[in-house]
Amino acid sequence: MKYLCLIAAEKVMEQMDPSFAEKHFEEYREFTDEIRRSGHLVDCNRLVPPAAAVTVRVRGGQVSVTDGPYVETKEQLGGYYVIEARDLNEAIQAASRIPGARYGCVEVRSIAEDAQTVRALRLE
Repeated sequence: MKYLCLIAAEKVMEQMDPSFAEKHFEEYREFTDEIRRSGHLVDCNRLVPPAAAVTVRVRGGQVSVTDGPYVETKEQLGGYYVIEARDLNEAIQAASRIPGARYGCVEVRSIAEDAQTVRALRLE
């Protein structure tokens, strides 16, 4: 089963002290190498800061675009891992080793792989 691990913290890399950010990047490199070797890694990446984001809404056929994330929050979405795990418990164990979990949080969500979703998104 696939799981999405969403990493959020009060500061993203660009907002950290450069020496701390460099150390943090190294922790991520080590973790990513480890999870890749374990066979659990499907995909991962870091996101640019929320200030570069836009939020898109369509209401009554009209497209509305606003700068920044949808909700104002202390924690910012900073990156993600898509992992393969036997079950939620194994996914939680993997997520607990993500370096950002020590400074913010990691939300773990199952990726829908039911027949209706697969057909609708043409994932076959």
